[in-house]
Amino acid sequence: MKIGFIGTGNMGTALINGLINSEFATANDIYAYDISYDKLLKLKDELGINISKSNVDVINECDVVILAVKPNLYDSVLEEIKNDVDENKIVIIIAPGISIDHVKSILNKGKIVRTIPNTPALIGEGITAISYPEDISFNDKEIVEKIFKSCGEIVEIKENLIDAAMAISSCSPAYVYMFIEALSDAGVSLGLPRDVAYKLSSKAVSGSGSMVLKTGFHPGYLKDMVTSPAGTTIQGVRTLERYGLRSAVFEAVISSFEKIKGNKQ
Repeated sequence: MKIGFIGTGNMGTALINGLINSEFATANDIYAYDISYDKLLKLKDELGINISKSNVDVINECDVVILAVKPNLYDSVLEEIKNDVDENKIVIIIAPGISIDHVKSILNKGKIVRTIPNTPALIGEGITAISYPEDISFNDKEIVEKIFKSCGEIVEIKENLIDAAMAISSCSPAYVYMFIEALSDAGVSLGLPRDVAYKLSSKAVSGSGSMVLKTGFHPGYLKDMVTSPAGTTIQGVRTLERYGLRSAVFEAVISSFEKIKGNKQ
């Protein structure tokens, strides 16, 4: 199976790396085109993937094509490739606000699937929300799931909820990195070496996320487990509440969601 990428920005590159690192696909199975030839050459040199000469070439060379371009470029790319997409081609959307119906209205053919991956796919720790059209076959669904499972985990949701999923899973890595950086800066201010502070903060965050998933306990219950009466942790929680951590995170997710809706086609 040949997998093509139209666009090799941060998300496209993360997925390419994830696919190769997982050994689900070899570099020889992957084709890519980007308007930046230098970026393509770098990917070819680093990973050994195939460089296509145009978006149309990616369509003609591949069984599955991932449209990894910015939302404002989707229509021009779709117009360019529409005459070369046949009914057997799987076309995967990864952009915010671009609906399955909108892509279908331009292409007329192909099996259109909408996904929201995130950048931890680069190291096989991603999470991808997937929405399928009603007429997708079991075999085609299995192909899409195998692609994204090679880069992490997946959840299947209805398309009317996928923008909400993006506001959490796709945007939140940036928020988490900010939190890790803030924790680390605080550690450095207390005398910790920078590398030690980063390691302590990063593992605390990743380990806490794993605790939620592996135990199935409510996050509030796990928080209560480490907040002893009159202890140091509850004092820190009090400070976070005073400065509005929950509210800030809540509003960040809502504002990202509203931005997605503003881009919606």
